[in-house]
Amino acid sequence: MASKLNCYIRLMRLDKPIGIYLLAWPMLWALWIAGQGHPDYLIVIIFLIGAVLMRSAGCVINDYADRKIDAHIARTKTRPLATGEVSPREALILFAVLIFMAALSLLWLNMLTIQLAFVAVGLATLYPFMKRFTHLPQFVLGAAFACSVPMAFAAISNQLPLIAWLLLGATMLWVVAYDTMYAMVDRDDDLKIGVKSTAILFGSHDRLIIGLLQLAMLALLVIVAKMLALGIYAWLGLLCAAGLSLYQQWLIKDRQAQRCFQAFLNNHYLGALIFSGLVLDYALRP
Repeated sequence: MASKLNCYIRLMRLDKPIGIYLLAWPMLWALWIAGQGHPDYLIVIIFLIGAVLMRSAGCVINDYADRKIDAHIARTKTRPLATGEVSPREALILFAVLIFMAALSLLWLNMLTIQLAFVAVGLATLYPFMKRFTHLPQFVLGAAFACSVPMAFAAISNQLPLIAWLLLGATMLWVVAYDTMYAMVDRDDDLKIGVKSTAILFGSHDRLIIGLLQLAMLALLVIVAKMLALGIYAWLGLLCAAGLSLYQQWLIKDRQAQRCFQAFLNNHYLGALIFSGLVLDYALRP
């Protein structure tokens, strides 16, 4: 029993929470902005629970879709579905349970938020299958992750102002940038087995395009900061985020798999610094 539970934990990637962090940070940016620094903490808790459940569900359906591919990729060959520790049927049941639990959490939220949640679930389910048909699966993942932003505004204020869409755009650009770094880790294996990604599509221009995506993301966040008349702490957070973006460019300069993965992981701190700047800015206003 304990062994099977461990397999499920690994399948949901709960032992590697980086995906939860990357999903949660823009969601928290949006909650704090929509709540003007004082969001309803019940809504915050519901969203955090939802982030854990939806990221877990996303990992399960991703590994189900890739169960015949992962065994041929060095980084993923020990995943539970690839090794046969978990059956495809068990994975689908677990996915359904996670989606059901996430749906239950929506009962405390308004109808607009629930409608947006259906879009998010659809995109998250679609994403793993896109890498067979298009080199742009990272854009689908970006849209799925970014759905948490309008959902946050809908839950707090029951409306979707321009700020929400600007944050959604920034989040999408950020996700495409860091998930391309992630895809660079597997690029050689993906080319051999025919899996598509932006890392393959961008080719030798990968660093340049990632840099442009990062620049565009930061530009949208600067526009948001100006529109909200945010103060010094929020600007310091954005400045630190810009510094980390440059650091990530340095990490991926030689396209070494380990360094690309390190750059991907570093985005956790980028998101956290932006959020910290927002929290301090709202908390310390006179």
